[in-house]
Amino acid sequence: MKTRGVALDERFVERVRERLHGVDDVVELKMFGGWGVTVHGNMAVGVLDRDLIVRVGPEHFGDALIRPGVRPFDFTGRPMTGWVFVAPEAVANGRSLSAWVARGVKFAQSLPPKSPKSSRRTRRAVRAPKAR
Repeated sequence: MKTRGVALDERFVERVRERLHGVDDVVELKMFGGWGVTVHGNMAVGVLDRDLIVRVGPEHFGDALIRPGVRPFDFTGRPMTGWVFVAPEAVANGRSLSAWVARGVKFAQSLPPKSPKSSRRTRRAVRAPKAR
């Protein structure tokens, strides 16, 4: 998959996917020209180019922005309050990636579930990690 002229890091997507195992009602989507995940129909996390996208919510936005490697999600040129980009070096180890994915999942789970709508986006349930 290609996004904005840069190949989507499929290994990074797989690392995020592994951390979603056991979370209920997770759906993968092609979104923002990258890959994303909803929980109960609400956006939680994604990957765009090599960055992690995390929906932290407006209440935790300021706290998220003071962390190393984090900047506002400004895909359209205007920052979206409650959404952040996390640079690859800030989630290079498994523990930090797990923490960021958990933040996005927790926020998505705090919202009322959205009813499924028909969409042109590719939807599929997150599959269990591959056995090693």
